[in-house]
Amino acid sequence: MKPMISMAFKMTSARIHHVFEQRLAAAPDQPFLLTPEATLTLAHVDLQISLLVEELQSSGVQPGDRVLIVAENCPQHVALILACSKLGAWSCGVNARMSRGEVAGFVAKAEPRVVYFTSGVSRAAAEHGVQTGAVASGLAGLSRSPVYADAVAERGEAAEQVAAIIFTSGTTGVPKGVLVSHAGLLQYARVSSASRGLGAQDRSYAYLPMTHIFGLATVLMASLYAGSALVMRSKFDAADLFDALAHQGVSNLQGPPAMFTRLLAWLDEKGITAPAAPALRYLYAGAAPLDMPLKCAVEARFGLPLHHGYGLSEYAGALCLVPCGMQRDDTAAGYLVEGAELRIVNSQGDDLASPERGEIWMRGPGLMPGYFRDADATAQVMRPGGWYASGDIGYVVTDGALFVVGRLKEMIIRSGFNVYPGEVEAVLSSFPGIQRAAVLGRLAADGNEDVLAFVETVGGAPLDLAALNAFLVDNLAPYKRPASVVCVAALPMTLSGKVLKRALLDDVGSGKGPAH
Repeated sequence: MKPMISMAFKMTSARIHHVFEQRLAAAPDQPFLLTPEATLTLAHVDLQISLLVEELQSSGVQPGDRVLIVAENCPQHVALILACSKLGAWSCGVNARMSRGEVAGFVAKAEPRVVYFTSGVSRAAAEHGVQTGAVASGLAGLSRSPVYADAVAERGEAAEQVAAIIFTSGTTGVPKGVLVSHAGLLQYARVSSASRGLGAQDRSYAYLPMTHIFGLATVLMASLYAGSALVMRSKFDAADLFDALAHQGVSNLQGPPAMFTRLLAWLDEKGITAPAAPALRYLYAGAAPLDMPLKCAVEARFGLPLHHGYGLSEYAGALCLVPCGMQRDDTAAGYLVEGAELRIVNSQGDDLASPERGEIWMRGPGLMPGYFRDADATAQVMRPGGWYASGDIGYVVTDGALFVVGRLKEMIIRSGFNVYPGEVEAVLSSFPGIQRAAVLGRLAADGNEDVLAFVETVGGAPLDLAALNAFLVDNLAPYKRPASVVCVAALPMTLSGKVLKRALLDDVGSGKGPAH
């Protein structure tokens, strides 16, 4: 696979705000952020950035300081991210829908100089602000906490290198603060825009939280680099999304598989066979595993390939992508992006030949410098030679495409065989009536592990267990078949669209989830 190289303009950037400044100099009146209330040009956003730079300076913010932003998407959030970059400070986004205790935990972890709240678009953010005694910012729509005078700025190389802290979603433990570099975001902005053929004529629907790497890198930074616009929304709403597709020229639609499931359900509810989307040319599902039935259903309904990729907070953006226009008849996560390196290794760190399955190791310009003030956690995942051990299990096929089958910590050992949850989930999701599945292991009395399955059915309809069991006999080896299948109204999800498997196990342990 040849490297994907395409530049919207010649880059001379060192920090992420330089991309914005180059666009501003070339076309200040170009529309950039489209909200339900207004269309903001680059010049409008520049005025917001300038005001915030002055306000941050008056708060004593300096290079290496953290600025925590409790946010839902809005222009003010974008302006804050870029204002922090201009000052050399690190923006630390936290989704406003987190609980009071979670936000307090992030404040303690980040030790910010100041905390901002996007109160104008988010009731949750406004409530968090009230609880911390926030006052109005000089920029309408924002409030800010009193200054934390005892915050200590980072110094040295890290202060120059880091653009942001992204807090991991914490599906398997306590969230960690991933240090995201300017260089990593800029590199990914380039390869992401190239993989989509993104240009000035494009508009992307931007509901994905920019507190998450998906929204920050894939949506915001790639669009900035390519010179395209964002139809910005603070939260997901299927009706609004389809209205934007029909009337606002949205050409790029990206989100987790759960988003596409909700879109299909909305279309079915309204009796719409094919949505009106005259400008739509690119679909992408990321942040969670993609199953084949959903991929086929989306492609049939929208008449476009559903592209896929593999990324994580620790590697800014994505490590692998399926390039624009490529039609695959599988759920491959795609090909290495330019500059990235990949290894599939066994438990001793030895390379495995294709298509053997093992842990995915990676390195390249997008790799994090480490976790914020957590040397032990950083040491646990870094390997000699600058390799990052992802904890994900995958394999590479002959054409270079990567397939991801699960998490190392989630791998189930049954009767001496390895069971990869992603494979079992894919089979379950292909059974008629099941729209989403989650598989995990539970230690049995004999020291073996039982395979447990949790399924969410279409419309909450009852499941024909006899037919499902017959289907599993035909499609799974005996050791892979679930010992029990639990029907749930809805699988618990993170804000970025990943299933919270830990919560499912907790429910089983507490007796909340009767097995069938």
